Amino acid sequence: MSACGEQGLAASGVVIFGIPSSQAREAATASGACRYEGQCLPIRYEGQCLPHPVRAEGVAVDLQLAGKVAFITGASKGIGRAVAEQLAHEGADVVITARTVEPLAAAAKQIAAETGRAVVPMTGDMSVTEDVRRCVDATLDRFGQIDILVTCAGSSPGGLLEDLTEEQWMSSLNLKFMGYVRSVRAVIGHMRERGKGAIVLVVGNDGLKPSYWEMTAGVANAADINFASSVAEQYGRYGVRINTVNPGPVNTDRWDTLEKAFSRDKGVSQQRAHELAESSIPFGRICEPGEVAALVTFLASPRASFINGAHIPLAGAQRKAIMDQ
Repeated sequence: MSACGEQGLAASGVVIFGIPSSQAREAATASGACRYEGQCLPIRYEGQCLPHPVRAEGVAVDLQLAGKVAFITGASKGIGRAVAEQLAHEGADVVITARTVEPLAAAAKQIAAETGRAVVPMTGDMSVTEDVRRCVDATLDRFGQIDILVTCAGSSPGGLLEDLTEEQWMSSLNLKFMGYVRSVRAVIGHMRERGKGAIVLVVGNDGLKPSYWEMTAGVANAADINFASSVAEQYGRYGVRINTVNPGPVNTDRWDTLEKAFSRDKGVSQQRAHELAESSIPFGRICEPGEVAALVTFLASPRASFINGAHIPLAGAQRKAIMDQ
């Protein structure tokens, strides 16, 4: 067995860090070891040894997140909690924030027990500037750094234009848009001074594909996308990356609330609303929180070092017009 065990390169169709498989054998020289078509071979390219890029099934790729510190908003449940779990499993220490004490504390306790990482719950409302600043300052006091910011806090009322009140509009914008602005603003100076940092905003795909029954959320999310693009251009020169992940329907309490609003406005049962959501996605199902978290975790990692200012749909090729039936 080679130094790489039974891991090996497939005979065709494999890319080694950008090297087509047709060149893989040529890339091998006399040092190091790997397996290629049953033979122990090294992997070198342009005179340099390359780390083995192919893993046996079920073995995680190292995302180089060990020892990083992540600050995650809206993390007591749903997508935010799933992100906290995955980052902690990858070796990061995490600070999780939310407005409600009990589920936040329970999430922190469980994630810490499962991963062995420091998981610190901090109660705070991201629609309140003082809460954002307090939580960020407390994180810096404890860990001395924030490497990753992930924003998930934010909910917006569904409804039709003539039914939505000004208070509902302002509530949506204050948390879903300004809450993201406050969070980024609170960490960006620290990241700029360190010359590195990764920010991922979880922004629904209604910011890219508007739905009239998600009007307040769509407007806030479109603002988030514009904001992230501007920050990416301004702070990329300082080594700070910012990207958005744009999920469609995700199996969370938040989606259940939107389904109820959709069924009310369309005059159909919630079961019918759920069927319409599933039928709008070629996979025939809605997304799970862990699927969103997997993409967020990658974007937050050094493996995504050249991804900046990207807005990545995660909606399974959803065709929203099908829901309007």
